[in-house]
Amino acid sequence: MKRVVVCCILVVAGWVSLAAAAAESTVLVYPRSESASDSQVVYDYELLRQALEATVATHGPYELRPPAAAMNQARAADEIATGSGLVNVLARSTTQEQEQRLLPVRIPIDKGLISYRVFLIRSDMQDRFAAVNTLDDLRGYSVGSYPTWADTRILREAGFKVVTGDSYEGLFRMLVARRFDFFSRSADEAYREYDERRELLPEMRVEDHLLLHFPTTRFFFVRRSDEGTKLAARIEAGLNRMIKDGSFDALFVKYKGPLIERAHLRTRRTFNIENPALSPETLAARKARPELWFDPARGR
Repeated sequence: MKRVVVCCILVVAGWVSLAAAAAESTVLVYPRSESASDSQVVYDYELLRQALEATVATHGPYELRPPAAAMNQARAADEIATGSGLVNVLARSTTQEQEQRLLPVRIPIDKGLISYRVFLIRSDMQDRFAAVNTLDDLRGYSVGSYPTWADTRILREAGFKVVTGDSYEGLFRMLVARRFDFFSRSADEAYREYDERRELLPEMRVEDHLLLHFPTTRFFFVRRSDEGTKLAARIEAGLNRMIKDGSFDALFVKYKGPLIERAHLRTRRTFNIENPALSPETLAARKARPELWFDPARGR
């Protein structure tokens, strides 16, 4: 009789252990932006939340939250690389260096929309930019960027004079203060940033006629570790399910569609430059699944 009781206790204990393991949440902590008005991350981490939600049945519950302290992308990447635990997932533009340092989930979360750049300028510069007909004409104007952004290297190697600032918000003030002539932003960033700052910086506007293109995208990144590999696999599985059921495109259109329409990309004068920071793996991924990448000609 005692043996039966002991066996029952062991079985129940086993069930409890399995239930506890099944109920253990996957915890993902993403960086809180230093800028209170930076709303780009709303789309990024809503996409991540939906990808995690799509994998609850197969991977269990999850918790997704920002840390208490704000940080920029460079610091967030450092925290992930060192495994500090402050953050363990990051959405950002990709480079070969970032992909070697961190583990990318190689699905373009913005569908490569960040490849298509329109400009924030001062209102009194519109006529001068409207007269730009060649890439060399455009190189005659200075462009603002942040030191650790991939854009900085891309623009410099393409022959542009790049003026860097010490903060994201500071770059808008530097533009208005005539420290540089234009601020290169993705098609969805420029209009959103203009709307968010139009009262504070009324001298700023979105340029009407020009488009700069270089191939790039944004990925989710995690740490190169066993835990990071598991996180990446879950995120990738969730994103692929969203792509298959159409919810990925639906979210993209909800957040990006109105901004893309305002940018009227198909009617702009387009200049193309190379991206020396793009990895062969990302180029291969783009060729393998072109349907995941935004095409202005199709508008999606």
